[in-house]
Amino acid sequence: MTRRRYFLVTLRDTMRPPTARGGTRKSLVFLAAAAACALVAITTVPPPPSAYASTLRSAYLASKVQNLSMADDSSITSASRDVYSGTPGAKTLAASGTNYDWAKLVMSTAGWPMSDANVTVMTRWMRQENGPNDWWNRNNPLNNGWGSGGGAGLGSYPDLVTAAKMAAANLQKNPLFAEVAADFAASAPTEVTEHAIWASPWASSHYANGAHWHYTPVDVFTAPASAWG
Repeated sequence: MTRRRYFLVTLRDTMRPPTARGGTRKSLVFLAAAAACALVAITTVPPPPSAYASTLRSAYLASKVQNLSMADDSSITSASRDVYSGTPGAKTLAASGTNYDWAKLVMSTAGWPMSDANVTVMTRWMRQENGPNDWWNRNNPLNNGWGSGGGAGLGSYPDLVTAAKMAAANLQKNPLFAEVAADFAASAPTEVTEHAIWASPWASSHYANGAHWHYTPVDVFTAPASAWG
């Protein structure tokens, strides 16, 4: 009891204004600070959060390990992939605007292949009718009489897109050109389709049975944008 009273008195004394007994109070404050440091020193410090998280991560990964076993005679084969391709539409062909584009537009409109053989025959045919550098003359590259207002092929169309539709329609619907249409549909060799064109009544001269037909590569020429509508 005597020690407790002495301790309480000492604490009260430390809260009083400084007196001649200030040295005693300073000693007691020093002892109290030392005791607090000792308590902190013996307290267990937890491991850093990063080390703890790393331990958890390692344990998680170890629990998720997967193994793949293969037989000794296993082999690896390549998987087949689907092949995708696209064909240009009327707007794309019109934007490019060449004689080769118009030939492809006729094929596309009729549902025929845009093959090299078909496009080659069509561009040669267009050259025979209007020449390569003015193939869009009267917006009627083949001098087609179907729907152009000119039975002899001297009519015109409002634009080259319409001309392609009418050329396809004449070849497909007119029985006089059934063989030509069949050859385009089959993407026949160029000489086969060309013989069918010469034999048909498309041109009254029958292109001299091919004597007036030219086989050199057809130059590329672009029609004015206004011709495409």
